[in-house]
Amino acid sequence: MMKKYTKQEKSWMLYDWANSAFAIIVMTAVFPLFYKAAASNAGISDANSTAYLGYTIAIATFILAMLGPVLGTIADYKGFKKKFFLFFFIMGILSTGLLAFVPSDQWLLLLACYTLTAIGFHGANVFYDAFLVDVTTEERMNRISARGFGLGYIGSTIPFIISIAIIVTSQMELIPVSTPMASRLAFVITAIWWAIFTIPMIKDVQQRYYIEREPKPIISSFKRLGQTFKDIKQYRALFLFLLAYFFYIDGVGTIISMSTAYGTDLGISSQSLLIILFVTQVVAAPFAIIYGRLSDKYTGKKMLYVGITIYIFVCIYAFFLKTTFDFWILAMLVATSQGGIQALSRSYYAKLIPKEKANEFFGFYNIFGRFAAITGPVLLGLTAQITGHSKYGVFSLIILFIVGIIVLSRVPEPKVDVAASGPNIIAK
Repeated sequence: MMKKYTKQEKSWMLYDWANSAFAIIVMTAVFPLFYKAAASNAGISDANSTAYLGYTIAIATFILAMLGPVLGTIADYKGFKKKFFLFFFIMGILSTGLLAFVPSDQWLLLLACYTLTAIGFHGANVFYDAFLVDVTTEERMNRISARGFGLGYIGSTIPFIISIAIIVTSQMELIPVSTPMASRLAFVITAIWWAIFTIPMIKDVQQRYYIEREPKPIISSFKRLGQTFKDIKQYRALFLFLLAYFFYIDGVGTIISMSTAYGTDLGISSQSLLIILFVTQVVAAPFAIIYGRLSDKYTGKKMLYVGITIYIFVCIYAFFLKTTFDFWILAMLVATSQGGIQALSRSYYAKLIPKEKANEFFGFYNIFGRFAAITGPVLLGLTAQITGHSKYGVFSLIILFIVGIIVLSRVPEPKVDVAASGPNIIAK
């Protein structure tokens, strides 16, 4: 299956295999349950603990939103992209391992440590995404990006199964390990998995497109960043796409990061939630690849319409959830589109940007994505606190998807100008 891809493409895709363990185990499954238990023991209500988790995600993403464009602009210089990637990658795996040593009753300390893990994970992704222009051609970007997400879903199931097995058997008292300790072991497994399978990315992927270093790179980077803002009219279609992305990816990210906490509020057992999340990963893998293939036939923009529409229905259906079976249906709907939306957004954007300024522009991609990740959790958290129930918070996310699809409809359909050295956008 992988023979038709180059060594660089395979090594790049394998990082999705590596870091997706963090996305499912820490961000979505084990940490939210671990944190919710700690908050409950401290007397924090379900609605408030869910809101505090949302605020924590917002703080971490705000920090990254501020750093993204500046670091990305600096990283466009020759040799800097890999260094920035390694810095955030190392921060991510070390802070993930650190979660295992935080006492289970220290819910505030857990949130503080989680902030570091989120910054490391998302920070490394900024530069990982920017490497897409270095490892493949514009014609292959949709498939490579989608295949990466597909591998990520498949790869994450292995450490996830191991973690579930340890947690469930500890809850059934089949092994002499407490449930909190089982969760800590899951954090360690995640950090090790993430580290090992990132090695090919570190060895084989190099920065091909860059700007030659200047005597004062930081000062020059700020000047280039300022010039980009001055030339914003040249990139109108690109920034219009980013505005649409801001809204719809906000809803996607919030649903992914808050789904377990919401399921807990509905009274769904932790065992059921873990099994549902595992099946979601398995189902999401082929659908991410399908989105990539269909985009070659129907265009990436049309497939984004499909994914956003499904998420609008998810928000409506989530409001009426009552049983574990209902949550199963909701999870399968999410599984059909979450990877496809993220993969096609990444490759669609990569086709629009000038390659030699990929880090700078993926810094802007990070700004819109990260600020989106602030507003969604805050919207959910505030609505949940005001109404006293999480279902109203999830339902409120429908606004983000509706605005996103409206703005996306105004983005001109691009075709790639391979010869252009400036903005790669020609509106049809």
